[in-house]
Amino acid sequence: MNIKREDIIHLAALSNFRLDEKEIDSLGRDLQDIIKYISQLDKLDTDNIEPTYQVIEMENVWRDDEILPQEADREALLALTKEAKDNQIKVPKVL
Repeated sequence: MNIKREDIIHLAALSNFRLDEKEIDSLGRDLQDIIKYISQLDKLDTDNIEPTYQVIEMENVWRDDEILPQEADREALLALTKEAKDNQIKVPKVL
């Protein structure tokens, strides 16, 4: 596969990268080397080999959602804050 200069410029634009001429050339060579390295996998004989979707056995562990009693009450938690207003914790403005 041959990577064209226009492809690299297009990818850079999609990624919101600004590349100078030297970087475009360098990235082109790097991408070409990466694709050449990965294409070695095409030479492997995978006939009669079942695809592997998961390397180790995994299964979801499900549990019932249950509400447990809490030892702290609203007033005790609000007393721990620096500032509270209308039964809520007041925090600094972020934006």
